[in-house]
Amino acid sequence: MDGASPGRAAIDAMQPNDLNSWWMPFTANRSFKSSPRIIARAKDMHYYTRDGRAVIDGSAGLWCCNAGHNRDHIVSAIQAQAQELDYAPPFQFGHPAGFAAAARIAQLAPGDLDHVFFCNSGSEAADTALKIALAYWNITGQGQRTRLIGRERGYHGVGFGGISVGGIVNNRKYFGTLLAGVDHLPHTYNRQEQAFSKGEPEWGAHLADELERIVALHDPSTVAAVIVEPMAGSTGVLPPPKGYLKRLREICDKYGLLLIFDEVITGFGRLGCAFAAERYGVVPDMITFAKGVNSGTVPMGGVIVRKPIYDAFMKGPPHAVELFHGYTYSGHPLACAAAIAALDVYRDEKLFERAKAIESVWADAVMTLKDLPNVLDIRTLGLVAAIDLASKPDAVGARGFEAMDHGFNEADLLMRVTADTIALSPPLIMTDNQVDEIIDKIGRVIRAVA
Repeated sequence: MDGASPGRAAIDAMQPNDLNSWWMPFTANRSFKSSPRIIARAKDMHYYTRDGRAVIDGSAGLWCCNAGHNRDHIVSAIQAQAQELDYAPPFQFGHPAGFAAAARIAQLAPGDLDHVFFCNSGSEAADTALKIALAYWNITGQGQRTRLIGRERGYHGVGFGGISVGGIVNNRKYFGTLLAGVDHLPHTYNRQEQAFSKGEPEWGAHLADELERIVALHDPSTVAAVIVEPMAGSTGVLPPPKGYLKRLREICDKYGLLLIFDEVITGFGRLGCAFAAERYGVVPDMITFAKGVNSGTVPMGGVIVRKPIYDAFMKGPPHAVELFHGYTYSGHPLACAAAIAALDVYRDEKLFERAKAIESVWADAVMTLKDLPNVLDIRTLGLVAAIDLASKPDAVGARGFEAMDHGFNEADLLMRVTADTIALSPPLIMTDNQVDEIIDKIGRVIRAVA
């Protein structure tokens, strides 16, 4: 070959019929395959189409490429690891990069969250955290604590545990019997009270008190854990009201409940800190992570656990497995090498600090769109934003789909949509000029689909 990668060669040789075999996830497959949006390569803030057109990335891939694309330090680390150790079994064996990555991640976590259990995605991280919670109560003599509490409009991946505690209707409705013994807090969004909020809205902290009612209904001795996203992301970016997360922590402490923060989206700089827990001054009992841990380069996720939870498992015969859980690719060498390198980039380029520094610039820029046609609300938090567009009559989601498609094909902009909400979460390397570019393109898209 002439030096082209196998993937690039496959792209160059692609024929229309090749689209048929891939059943694409969370995608309108028939529409896509009639008019595909094909990404051929990426670098820094941009994707590139097969014909070389540059498309600015307004969503960090899928909330994950926080350091931008194809960063040299991360790419080199993956290549070097593949040449040295391609795979090592994580059951009963270990490798240096796994321990190094776990230590680096634990150092970023608040309080005594200092043990990392690796998996491969945010979905697996959520299910892992729920299993750890249930197992913890069993081994500490409170096996009756089996109830799990999530939140309406919450997203915790697509495993049966995650969709059970999650609260997005379309993710739940087709799958019949989910986990029993699950209840849900109300979501935190009220447009009348919170419209066009920058950062955490003033209204809504009292909604955490619903946990008191739910716990009383089921009896606190039956409740194992509460799981929430600090900022609900996939549902359309719902920032937590001021004081809301601290109130949840207080109630969990009152009744001895475990509190799990799902930080798959909010982790690794998205809100200007390593984790949202740091931003809000709340130490949960577990933090789930994925996506930004290695800037989306190799599948990876995990759960960070407080020391007392880990220590509770470290009993019994020393040769015995303490937790019967894990995955073939837990702590995969390439994923761990990528994580270490990504954390180097975040640290050396001070990307978490940069996200915090330009948060207000970003928020002010996004809010300039508020008077455009069909804009019902705008929410910003960290380097995230959501723009709610009015739905077309009898066609919920159609305007959002048109906006996404027009953005890619006509405005050279990649963005995420949920129904008729545009969600933005650009890489943390975004410059001030690129803030203006993204907002200008979003404005043109909104006008085009009016």
